[in-house]
Amino acid sequence: MRREKFKMERPNLVQPGDHVEITEIQTNMNYSYIIEPAVAMSGCFKAPERLKSREGVIVSVDNTPRGFIVTAEFDE
Repeated sequence: MRREKFKMERPNLVQPGDHVEITEIQTNMNYSYIIEPAVAMSGCFKAPERLKSREGVIVSVDNTPRGFIVTAEFDE
């Protein structure tokens, strides 16, 4: 299992236990991921750190001063 964090701007878009799909976005040298439909976005990953799975489960949603941090778990 692999856990990754995503930044969400609005509350209640996903809840722990929700099954989600992600989309990979490739930039010049990095990859990032979006929980669909445009719910939350990950940070940047180098090519060796790319996610292999495109489906995961939300583990937690934390309200922080910088926004909502969503932790998702993937089978990898």
